[in-house]
Amino acid sequence: MKTSTLALATFVFLLSHLGSTTCHESTHAAELDVWIGTGNSKSEPAGIYHLTLNDQTGQLSSAQMMVERTGAGFLSMHPTLDVLYTTGESLAAWRIVRNQGDVRLELINEQPTQSGKAAHVSVDQTGRVLMSAQYGSGTVCSFPLNSDGSIGEIASKIEHNEPSNVIASRQDACHPHWIGTSPDNRFVFVPDLGADKIFVYALDTATGKLTRHGAATTPPGGGARHFKFHPTLSVGYVVNELTMSLSTMSFDADQGTLKLKQTVPTLSEEQISAELFNSGSEVRVHPSGNFVYSGNRGHDSISAFSVNQTTGELTLTQQEPIRGCWPRNFNLAPSGKWLLAAGAESNTLAVFKIDQGTGKLQYARAIASVPAPICVLVEPKR
Repeated sequence: MKTSTLALATFVFLLSHLGSTTCHESTHAAELDVWIGTGNSKSEPAGIYHLTLNDQTGQLSSAQMMVERTGAGFLSMHPTLDVLYTTGESLAAWRIVRNQGDVRLELINEQPTQSGKAAHVSVDQTGRVLMSAQYGSGTVCSFPLNSDGSIGEIASKIEHNEPSNVIASRQDACHPHWIGTSPDNRFVFVPDLGADKIFVYALDTATGKLTRHGAATTPPGGGARHFKFHPTLSVGYVVNELTMSLSTMSFDADQGTLKLKQTVPTLSEEQISAELFNSGSEVRVHPSGNFVYSGNRGHDSISAFSVNQTTGELTLTQQEPIRGCWPRNFNLAPSGKWLLAAGAESNTLAVFKIDQGTGKLQYARAIASVPAPICVLVEPKR
């Protein structure tokens, strides 16, 4: 009898211990690294911050500063290495060092843009080329990347010189604002706010060089800002900063060309007139390809759209307040479960649950304090 009781007690203990270990490991596995690039704050220094997102619950950890660095507002991740890249007068490569749950950054090297502060930075899909867009100088640059993720000497520096002059105060000069590759990595696309165009370059991954390939016209006076491709359809989406609209661009992958297909407002005329100032910011495409989201500064909201799976065209479904101020940037968890919206003027990062059937957002009652966040990067599991 005593032996049986002891065996039963041992079994219950082991079962309980196994269950708690499995639960702990599952919860730990759900933690995603979130990197935040910040701007100028009244109380905290600019730099790179880190926190985690629980992909099961949507909860955030507290944000911790990793590096104090002015100008490191926008970030990009190497596709295969634990290396992070940041903007600034010089582009910098940072090694992500992980040790028993602790995370820190080590500077690998940096290279000057030779044309002022970069507004955006990205890595091609092979991890061989780093690219940057300089809003102030109207230039784009490219750099070869070494096998350890370090940045080689500049390979291309190209100046845009075709301003549209539709809105004199904003479009009397070219202002490239984003840079990224086509799905097949053959071409590079650069929305230019001052030109009302998306410039297209051919990409040579062996040398890191960019060669002018063409340009697509976007709505006059719209101020093309950021651009993202649909994961399966031959379309992409550009947010027009100055007119609070979102345009669908058809994409010919063989020719490497874009053509304006549809433009829809992100806010109504009534909503626009009710604010002192409005400015479009970011566009993101849900991993499923069923939904697209756009950020509205001033109105301080995210506009959600459903995607026609035949044409790629958009229909507005929701405008959700970000529970903060000035959503210069936001991003989606790789799972598509969560949207993280940064309030640059409220020093907040808020989490929203994404309805997988409708794409609509629901505030998850999760928010973290981050000084002047202007870029949100959710690191994918690899």
